[in-house]
Amino acid sequence: MNLKELIKEIEKQEFDPTIGLPETLFEFATRITPMVNVDLFVRNFKKEILLTWRGGNYYSPGWHIPGGIVRLRESLYDRLELVAQKELGAKISYKTNPILINEIIRFPERINRTHFISFLFETELSTPLENSLKFNHAKPENGQWKWHKYCPKNIIPVHLMYKNIINGCSPESECTSDFGKSRVIFFNEQ
Repeated sequence: MNLKELIKEIEKQEFDPTIGLPETLFEFATRITPMVNVDLFVRNFKKEILLTWRGGNYYSPGWHIPGGIVRLRESLYDRLELVAQKELGAKISYKTNPILINEIIRFPERINRTHFISFLFETELSTPLENSLKFNHAKPENGQWKWHKYCPKNIIPVHLMYKNIINGCSPESECTSDFGKSRVIFFNEQ
């Protein structure tokens, strides 16, 4: 079977790429093309940053800035709103221009999720957070949220690129972690 025939077989499968891809197809796509994602930089009146706990499917478990991969024919803004609803149970408002754009390239030994273009948007909560997801000071569970004054030591490695931003400073031009290397493409100093 040649490549064209394989593609036709894949296209016969029942899935909607505007909603998401089957996991094996998505993983293959991440091997051959960069992924675009948005991250929500939510700050409260105390200048704390909202982070959520993410389990270890693709990363070491840790706190992270809520975010998600943009789907086919979905705008960055639509993905921002969906991430807020899915991860925080809340609605947000946001500035139309990102405050930071990073390119992340994973180390060559990584096979899946190897190249990202990440857009960090400054956002504000328009509705309260889902209280049932609030971190309860025991062991963090997947999906729980917590306000942080500074970047925690147990932030997921790929989000070390946001450490300075979380701490109120300008980002480093490059950041290397066990995830790979990230480079600042654009920084909107405000």
